[in-house]
Amino acid sequence: MTDQAILVTGAAGFIGFHVARQLRAEGRPVVGLDNLNTYYDPALKQARLALLQGQSGFSFVQADLADREAIAALFAQHRFAKVVHLAAQAGVRYSIDQPHSYVDSNLQGFLNVLEGCRNNGCRHLVYASSSSVYGANTKRPFSVQDRTDHPVSFYAATKKANEVMAQSYSHLYRLPVTALRFFTIYGPWGRPDMAMFLFVNAIMAGKPIRLFNHGRMRRDFTYIDDVTRVVSKLVDLVPADNPAAANAPSRTYNVGNHRPEELMHVVELLERELGRTAIKELLPMQPGDVVETFADVEDLMRDTGFAPSTPIERGVHNFVTWYRDHYKV
Repeated sequence: MTDQAILVTGAAGFIGFHVARQLRAEGRPVVGLDNLNTYYDPALKQARLALLQGQSGFSFVQADLADREAIAALFAQHRFAKVVHLAAQAGVRYSIDQPHSYVDSNLQGFLNVLEGCRNNGCRHLVYASSSSVYGANTKRPFSVQDRTDHPVSFYAATKKANEVMAQSYSHLYRLPVTALRFFTIYGPWGRPDMAMFLFVNAIMAGKPIRLFNHGRMRRDFTYIDDVTRVVSKLVDLVPADNPAAANAPSRTYNVGNHRPEELMHVVELLERELGRTAIKELLPMQPGDVVETFADVEDLMRDTGFAPSTPIERGVHNFVTWYRDHYKV
């Protein structure tokens, strides 16, 4: 693998897999890193990874981001010019029960990536933040200019910390960094702990789906293909000095569909695609959750030409088609 390879962390994860595959489709060599943990079924991660490893120009490293020596050695070996950091301990609800795993992956792991970039001549770090950083914000749509000082989950707090850590490295070491606040990404090969996957599993098994806030939720569902196209563009769009970021080469984008969907409407689409009626369990709001997410993506559209082009109806159809094929149901 040449030193022009792009590092994609979390390459066996949902977004990381799609981004790595997109970069390879563009003819760019990729080193994928993942620890293949058991947060959800590792067989799904292995199936994604098998598709990537079937391509030339892709190599895989199994390592834990929190392993300082292993990550330092990887960066020293390859001296990556571009890094797409998508690995993290995900999940709002899990962070309430297992906060230490978020410190290990999202704080210690992120620091190790920053140090690898700083010490080995990285020219651009693109990394995953989250719409969760908007926390208790009541203004709609969410703008990157909004304050993000009130996270309502520990997961969100670690993502906010990532943004602050990256900003400090950008300021101190002139490391160009781009933060991506992802909004409810879904699609084929998605994460089993996310709503759409959970709903399909339950409907197919004849079990109740759990709808918090009695189903009165809105999410800015964003289709994975729209996401991967814009991430591949941003890899080469190195930020200039930003007056809004203490003149550091740093910037932040929302990556969303700019159109929140009623959760009940998504359930209806799934019922139609599956030909089954969901058993709905209506529950009160749960700790750490928010009623609505809604992304302002005008700056992303201006800078990259990004335009979310997948309506929820088509996205749901594509996801269910993949699910039926993958699980043979």
